[in-house]
Amino acid sequence: MLTVTLRNLERDGMVRRQVHAEVPPRVEYALTLLALSMLPALSKLTGWIDTHWDEIDGARVRYDLKR
Repeated sequence: MLTVTLRNLERDGMVRRQVHAEVPPRVEYALTLLALSMLPALSKLTGWIDTHWDEIDGARVRYDLKR
């Protein structure tokens, strides 16, 4: 699953994959400039999550109790 996710991120231009010709093989991944440009928006999203975490957690608990 991790490989599929990384390949999709590479396809979308979010990560750069570099294969090193070594034994054993080594692969490095790095964020591209496109992915780095998303960081301010993601920071706002994670800030919102931090602010509302108790509400989110409470909703999960209430949902799970109904099941």
